[in-house]
Amino acid sequence: MGKRRLTQNQQRRIQSNHHKRISKKEFDWQDDMLGEVEQGIIVTRHAKHADVETETGEIYRCNLRRTLKNVVVGDMVSWRKGSEQLQGISGVIEAVFPRKNELSRPDYYDGIKVMAANIDQIIIVSSVLPQFSLNIIDRYLVICETANIPALIVLNKIDLLTDLERQEIQKQLAIYENIGYETLCLSADTGENMETLYQYLAKGTSIFVGQSGVGKSSLINQLLPEVNALTGDVSQNSGLGQHTTTASRLYHLPLGGNLIDSPGIREFGLWHLEREQITQGYREFQSILGTCKFRDCKHKEDPGCALREAVEQGKINPIRFENYHRLLESREETKSQRHFRNE
Repeated sequence: MGKRRLTQNQQRRIQSNHHKRISKKEFDWQDDMLGEVEQGIIVTRHAKHADVETETGEIYRCNLRRTLKNVVVGDMVSWRKGSEQLQGISGVIEAVFPRKNELSRPDYYDGIKVMAANIDQIIIVSSVLPQFSLNIIDRYLVICETANIPALIVLNKIDLLTDLERQEIQKQLAIYENIGYETLCLSADTGENMETLYQYLAKGTSIFVGQSGVGKSSLINQLLPEVNALTGDVSQNSGLGQHTTTASRLYHLPLGGNLIDSPGIREFGLWHLEREQITQGYREFQSILGTCKFRDCKHKEDPGCALREAVEQGKINPIRFENYHRLLESREETKSQRHFRNE
């Protein structure tokens, strides 16, 4: 009888346990080695540690108490400084203050993964390359609505467009402007409309989200030249951008505000959300929901569907309505694939 093949999850657990065995033995801070409790903000999250910034702007790399399961960039924390630096570690994080919000994404293996916390606005970065996709923008907007975080839609690399192409892009962006979202076209390369972006970013703590290759790192190079973030070109073979950011970071902007840069995301899945959450994530649907003829209306060919009637009456854009159903279908496909992989 042949050997039974290991599943991906089993292989992953074996590799993880192997790395744990060969890694350096971590030390535990003794209470008499630590100073008074202080407050700070997480500015970088590493695999086993986090960098805490104090109110005076000093940054210390710290261990996490074993009771802390989830610490992310943007978290306000209480921590204690060690009497000396041990193995490059300067202290320990002891507690996380309650968050006003958090941005999460699904992970195939780890379930729901929180990316950042205490965010004032989400900057959805798209570009004319690899492609300008309204469907992908709608994915991010559903996340923004679910997390109740304001969104700004930014289209980068507009210097690559002709005047006629710009007019066509403006028509597509008008779909979002008509339902209350703010949009901004700019170019990180030429600097066009970057001043306007500075004004948006000065409002608080922002986070960039978007596919790889849309120019998030190039924007950071313009906003913070001293950071010199790595930039990645679009792959000639796949048309997808290359991942350039390896750890989430919080930067202070010279003109005010903070910016969180998170690792590139090619597909921002929605399979962790319920169907009703995705439906509620379309803000123009919200005033109409509950008025369909049947309570279990699927908003397709169902008789008396108020959403479809609103589309026919021009109250809901047909592209958004089509994307809504595509997102639901994609959610079901991804959930089925995930179930199959975990078997």
